[in-house]
Amino acid sequence: MKTIKNILMLLGVVFVAGTLIFAVQSSDAVVVNDKIVVNDSVQKNVAKSYKISSIDIPENLNFAGEIVPQEDPEIMERIDREFLVNTYWQSNALLLMKRANKFFPIIEPILAKNGIPDDFKYLAVAESGLTNVVSPAGATGFWQIMRETGREYGLEVNSNVDERYHLEKSTEVACEYLNKWKSKYGSWALTAAAYNAGPGAINKYMGIQQVDNYWDLLLGSETGRYVFRIMAIKEILANPEKYGFHIDKEDMYEAVPTFTVEVNQPVSDFADFAQKYEINYKILKRHNPWLREPHLNNSSRKKYTVEIPNKGYYRESK
Repeated sequence: MKTIKNILMLLGVVFVAGTLIFAVQSSDAVVVNDKIVVNDSVQKNVAKSYKISSIDIPENLNFAGEIVPQEDPEIMERIDREFLVNTYWQSNALLLMKRANKFFPIIEPILAKNGIPDDFKYLAVAESGLTNVVSPAGATGFWQIMRETGREYGLEVNSNVDERYHLEKSTEVACEYLNKWKSKYGSWALTAAAYNAGPGAINKYMGIQQVDNYWDLLLGSETGRYVFRIMAIKEILANPEKYGFHIDKEDMYEAVPTFTVEVNQPVSDFADFAQKYEINYKILKRHNPWLREPHLNNSSRKKYTVEIPNKGYYRESK
């Protein structure tokens, strides 16, 4: 029994000694009076390399030219929240900047053509992160358009073709919707809130609370943050280095040049169709996400425009 006890004690000493050596080696620590003490200079160096601080909020913030009442402390707290959340969610901010470089050149001229302020391109960022997502309620695409709204504004929406996924066409619909409600509310901020919550909800809140501007309305959590979030995204994406972001031009996402092919008859198999242009099915669908099935019914012989990437931008399909 003593022999076993002595062996166990020896193993315990070896374990403690090994742990001590590992801790000293791995943490740049020192031993003082049989205790491990982390070198203070190491801690200081970590703090110097990464600092978390409050964000300096720019003066004279505006949304689509409408001045934000920054003298209101409650407004400033809401602004501060969105700047902190969107600045320190670094991975998401970087992805948004990379995607914006690819998609803003498509969105910007459509907004300008329709008289929509350029700030509304950031509404698309807030809605979808510039991705073709589908919300739990069924809102779809970059602009998060509901099925009924899409059809009301002339988009084809069915199991075979869903033009809410068509960036140019859905942006046109978003512009038409925004202009309609701007003419009613007279305010771009209220129009943006109506885009998020629906005009019915905004009308209800305005009636109950007897106010007629976004900044004075008490809204639900999401819509109450909505315009503030858009403003924070706008400021950060427009001035990345001011907020600690640095992205080299070669790291940005770029649009692949394409040409168009008109299709005015059924397509039985898009995999075969893609091979005619030396691409595969995945690449075809990447450039035409509005095509929802591996075939196109098109019994009405409607004319569709399909985008095909220029040759040489993708590896040859096997």
